[in-house]
Amino acid sequence: MTFGFAPAPGSLSPSSADATSRQGRTLEPAEWASAGIPLLRNPREVVSGLHARHLPAPATAVVAVLDTEERLIASASFSRRSAPADGWELRNALLAHLRRIIPHDLRRRTPVRTAVLLYCRDGDERWTEEDGAWMWGLRDACTLHGLRCGAYITLTGGGWQVLGEGRGGRRPFVGSPPSGLAGPQAETEGTPQRSGGGSADALRRAAAR
Repeated sequence: MTFGFAPAPGSLSPSSADATSRQGRTLEPAEWASAGIPLLRNPREVVSGLHARHLPAPATAVVAVLDTEERLIASASFSRRSAPADGWELRNALLAHLRRIIPHDLRRRTPVRTAVLLYCRDGDERWTEEDGAWMWGLRDACTLHGLRCGAYITLTGGGWQVLGEGRGGRRPFVGSPPSGLAGPQAETEGTPQRSGGGSADALRRAAAR
């Protein structure tokens, strides 16, 4: 005769617990849409400028900081590891790059500058769990760096899409030719990265080409 103990109700294996934790670090489209994310006045202009500056390939994120006039202050791009998307790890990656390119605004009572995220990936424009993890990570990174959480934009083979807003366009898209604007390049930890700042005029010129 053998004796044993039944697993306690609600107990999880390590792998199940990890999956549950990841699910808690994601945002659904409805949650994102109701979070009061400020709308971009001209998303096409911003997307075209960032695409021309960083030329992102699939699995590349471009985080950018805009001032109150939607002028580009600083930006950085980096590639994501091919591990399951976890909002906590994505938050840490975004925060690390924000700290490299711009001082924090934690001393201000209310955020003045806004961070937006452009993520280049395979697939179509529909929301994925990976998008939800990036949304969670962007929102948390902005809070920890004293920034307003701005738009989350995907760039796919079909074009670009501002998730939660329903705005998008066919150009630029994954693999589309550059618009002729390139920023200074840097390398960190063996991961290709480009960073730099710009102005609204530069973005407008890039979008017009």
